[in-house]
Amino acid sequence: MGELGGFLRIQRVGFDKRDPEQRVNDYEQYFTLQSDEELKRQGARCMDCGIPFCHEGCPLGNLIPDWNDLVFRDRWQDAIVQLHATNNFPEFTGRICPAPCESACVLAVNDDPVTIEQIELSIVERAYEEGWIVPEPPDRRTGKTVGVVGSGPAGLAVAAELNKSGHFVTVYERDEGPGGLMRFGVPDAKLPKSVIDRRVSILQAEGVRFEYGVDVGRDVTAEQLRERHDALVVAIGSRVPRDVETPGRELTGIHPAMDYLYQRNRWVAAQEGRASRAPEPGTEIVAKDKNVVVIGGGDTGMDCISNANREGATSARILDVYQELPPGGRDERTPWPLPPKRTETTYALEEGGERRWGTEVYGFSGEDGRVTHVHARKVVGTSSRDLQVVPGSEYTLPADLVLIAIGFTHAEHEGLVEQLALELDPRGNVKTMKTYRTSTDGIYACGDARIGQSLVVTAIAEGRKCARIVNRDLGGSPMDADREKLAIGAWDGEVDHTLRHEADVAGNVRLGDDFFSGPGGPI
Repeated sequence: MGELGGFLRIQRVGFDKRDPEQRVNDYEQYFTLQSDEELKRQGARCMDCGIPFCHEGCPLGNLIPDWNDLVFRDRWQDAIVQLHATNNFPEFTGRICPAPCESACVLAVNDDPVTIEQIELSIVERAYEEGWIVPEPPDRRTGKTVGVVGSGPAGLAVAAELNKSGHFVTVYERDEGPGGLMRFGVPDAKLPKSVIDRRVSILQAEGVRFEYGVDVGRDVTAEQLRERHDALVVAIGSRVPRDVETPGRELTGIHPAMDYLYQRNRWVAAQEGRASRAPEPGTEIVAKDKNVVVIGGGDTGMDCISNANREGATSARILDVYQELPPGGRDERTPWPLPPKRTETTYALEEGGERRWGTEVYGFSGEDGRVTHVHARKVVGTSSRDLQVVPGSEYTLPADLVLIAIGFTHAEHEGLVEQLALELDPRGNVKTMKTYRTSTDGIYACGDARIGQSLVVTAIAEGRKCARIVNRDLGGSPMDADREKLAIGAWDGEVDHTLRHEADVAGNVRLGDDFFSGPGGPI
């Protein structure tokens, strides 16, 4: 009990964040990792719960208590094996996942949760530094080919898994580089694009082909792509932005948030000498010396604030319909183990800007066809679906640039989806008739294109699951049988169904020899 009590007295130590006043002047990663010794201490805070709710909180089902324990025991190489067993890209999730696993941590019931995300990122970065992450191309090829449309986290995951199965995989991306919204929507301060390129170079060395600047449905028809491949996976994301329908919306200077973020990420790429596309003349979106108002208080809205501050905006405000968080930051509408919809502060607000809670925009006004003001009012309610206006709460804010960051509606239908004649669900996403199979034979869908806007960790999980179905429909892989044997572990390859064997197959069951002993001696 004394040892356990000592563990629980270890306080949570999160990422080491750079001074906001300094980091707002550059686009470098805004945080660094703690030392190995501190990370071992943080790993010791994990209680290895009998029911690990962190597993349920993670869409990937990451083996979190296992690699927390391995870090505590200084077994970093074993930790990356456990981490990669469920997550193809922990360097992505370790940076930009909102960590629903931490919200579900049992410690979060009445204490600070384990710093799971930081430990995850530390494991994978240590693995890169030590040279443990190297290309592992498949030993054999099936001769089957798969085309993956979209190189976001879902597309990358399904490509990685199908390539491991021995299929020839080609990823088609309409933009100039891989990553989808991870590259063009997330600021470099959160996710340096070199991190994406590093992993993609591994995938290329393993045999995955990438074709950039290919807009499927326009540059090449869907039918042409079907003729090239034995299977096609639609992983185009959910890219149609949700708009606001208020008077004055037609004024210039009001844009979907992602249009602005795409331009800023491409601007940073150009400064660093990476491939980038300049905006068409006259379409530039600039925040410098402007009063910026962002509608929507989620991650995308915060990323807009971060970029506006770095550009040198005169002011930057977020208008969020959510109600202000109570003291302590835990909203009663999202009790443990549910992940919160909002947090008390964010990296962007630490750098500057203002968030106004419980605020709804009901109109815009301007001069000479350009927005100059936003008209807002206070609202109450549990979500955007049941808002009630507070009488007499209307006010006006100066606004030279308005960015709408209230999410996305569904995947784009024009082009690929229409040419494939894919059936859609009631929300406009690609409907999958049975698991990840679409209404058209040989065509599959995964990620946001299938389920709607979601998290990076969910997208990776979608890609992994979709790959299993595609592999099965293609007749499997010559490596499948090998994997089954590998799962049996150190036994002779024959399933004997003993308790010891089942524990070994499970892999995360830690049972000593005494467990297998009874009145009659060892089993």
